[in-house]
Amino acid sequence: MLFSEERIYHIAHLITDSAWKSDMVDYTNEEKAVREVRAVLVDYFSKDEKVDDIARKRIASLKKGVYEGSREWDILYKKYYEEEMQKLL
Repeated sequence: MLFSEERIYHIAHLITDSAWKSDMVDYTNEEKAVREVRAVLVDYFSKDEKVDDIARKRIASLKKGVYEGSREWDILYKKYYEEEMQKLL
């Protein structure tokens, strides 16, 4: 996971507080709302890690050596990352 549990919990609080203050939502149980937002964040971050790993492996499997940090690597990474994300949606 990219973020610690504490960081995710904090981000979830920031999102729910911001939504409440801007009158975007009206919920009666703040803690339940925070838990729901936290669950969505955890799900997203876990998918992001898997997609990142798949994109990196696809680049590494290419016969010609493409080095991380090169322009070609960046282009391929973006392409493969987006392709894999589309599969998950």
